[in-house]
Amino acid sequence: MEVPVTLFIDGEALVVDKPAGLDVDTPKRGGFSLVSMLGALRFGFKREPSAVHRLDRDTSGCLLLARHPKAHARFAKAFEDGLVEKVYLGILDGVPEQREGTIELSLAKQSSKERGWRMIAAKAGKTAVTHWRVVAEEHGKALVEFRPETGRTHQLRAHALYGIGIPLMGDPVYGTGEQTLLHASAIRLQRDGKDPVEAHAPLPKIFLSHGFSDPQPALHPVPDTPKAAPADEADARS
Repeated sequence: MEVPVTLFIDGEALVVDKPAGLDVDTPKRGGFSLVSMLGALRFGFKREPSAVHRLDRDTSGCLLLARHPKAHARFAKAFEDGLVEKVYLGILDGVPEQREGTIELSLAKQSSKERGWRMIAAKAGKTAVTHWRVVAEEHGKALVEFRPETGRTHQLRAHALYGIGIPLMGDPVYGTGEQTLLHASAIRLQRDGKDPVEAHAPLPKIFLSHGFSDPQPALHPVPDTPKAAPADEADARS
């Protein structure tokens, strides 16, 4: 198992590059997870850091951890208020006709005995907004940049299928395959009186193997007022 690489660190924040295949929390089936590594991520602190948000097991990239409870509370509030900028990169299992757009599709959880659970587009679901644009094309696949305003469970995976009309490559729930090709490329969190928490995670080797290079997305300070309904980060897995 790959070890998370530290991308940013100061007295209250830590951003690591989580490898694909690593759960953030200990899975119900048991086994290794980021939680198992927290002791090694203290970096001189007596207290272990805590994850402020979540990434799916398959999703690699920027994961923000707080180094003490007060910082965790402030960071969590910033996520709830939509004041954290996040940039994701994903490979679509095809090339869309449009080059960019904004997806506004509410999402709700659906469960069945045969297929397990997934998120579906539903008017009665939670508001979900994603901005996207095609960055590059290779061999009939498209590398897409996603900038979510909200943080719903499986938001980008579901929006790729229901909003763009093409699932993410390898997605076992919304497409076909065993590993969803989705990467949390960058994160930026503004702080009062301090430099922002800002980090960029290089594109993983599996993306490079499909012919894509790292586009190095630009981060911009987010507005004081969120554009959409607050993200439910306690529920958020992209």
